[in-house]
Amino acid sequence: MRLDNVLIYTEEHDFRPGCLEIENDKIRAVDFGGRAPEGEVLYAVPGLVDIHFHGCMGADLCDAEPDTIKTLAEYEASQGVTSICPATMTMSVPDLHKIMKNIGAYQESSGAHFAGVNMEGPFINRENKGAQNGEHIIPCDAELFRQLQQESGNRIRLADVAPEESGALEFIEAVRDEVVVSLAHTAADYDTAMAAFQRGASHVTHLFNAMLPLHHRNPGVPGAAADAGVYVELICDGIHIHPAVVRSVFKLFGSEKICMISDSIRATGLADGDYTLGGQAVRVQGTLATLADGTIAGSVTNLMGGLRTAVQKMGIPLEEAVRSASETPARSIGIFDRCGSLAAGKQADLVLLDRELKVRMVMAGGRVIRQV
Repeated sequence: MRLDNVLIYTEEHDFRPGCLEIENDKIRAVDFGGRAPEGEVLYAVPGLVDIHFHGCMGADLCDAEPDTIKTLAEYEASQGVTSICPATMTMSVPDLHKIMKNIGAYQESSGAHFAGVNMEGPFINRENKGAQNGEHIIPCDAELFRQLQQESGNRIRLADVAPEESGALEFIEAVRDEVVVSLAHTAADYDTAMAAFQRGASHVTHLFNAMLPLHHRNPGVPGAAADAGVYVELICDGIHIHPAVVRSVFKLFGSEKICMISDSIRATGLADGDYTLGGQAVRVQGTLATLADGTIAGSVTNLMGGLRTAVQKMGIPLEEAVRSASETPARSIGIFDRCGSLAAGKQADLVLLDRELKVRMVMAGGRVIRQV
């Protein structure tokens, strides 16, 4: 298969006219040259990579049902997200065992590539639990983590911790060579966060959300993350982070360190109404999902929707938004060797977008998932 006369997103992070040659499930060649396409302009971008979302289309990773991941993979691929790393919630230990065993049994068959899972909880701080269930929060436990990792088939890519909690720094040191450790749902100050990064943490979960704010005398996790040069997740749904702050984060960290995420829940793709997240009741109205007490409970915007919002409503250049929604998250969890850019030898995962950034075609592993 050959795609001609498209504007290709390059590994130099710009767009150039050219063509893509697809053979079986791989990109065979990327050829640049010639004039920009006349008439309708189509952008060819890498398939997006969402490393933090919980569900969509009525399904949630924590349901641990046989078809759960398949439902997530098929919906996400239809939206241009071709690699997924969905997240668990803070659940009881028996539930976590069940969830991880279900993950370990999953065999990829359709939709987006299953890159692994993000273990968000239960090793977090009750003060900043956000929409997590405080009843199931427990101290960091390396032995438990390794049991869950084994049950998942070694598919846990990210493990989230609050570094100020008892035993957290020791946990980070113990598992840093086995999983990407991310700071999350935390009341840590700058010094504690820096200690965690020095011990081996290299990631921050949904920057600014469920943590102390960046203050000029107490920069907290955000300030430490900037100093340490680690990866940070950013939700660009227009609800979680003010556009001015999104723009500031791009200036401070650069698209090479920002992992745009959706943090979407099971209501994504469905109508307004009543849903659940981690066993807690959630009310969805428009683009806002909340618990009964008004706490924001994830997002109902998929990653492609977040990319559009970042570009069209927040003023983020398309080139930077694409990098943050594809290459950077792929690098952060160690899968950039096979996805996250359009290069010869990589998986044929790509999306064609029109000038309004509407999806015109999605390809995952050389298979056309959607074409408009």
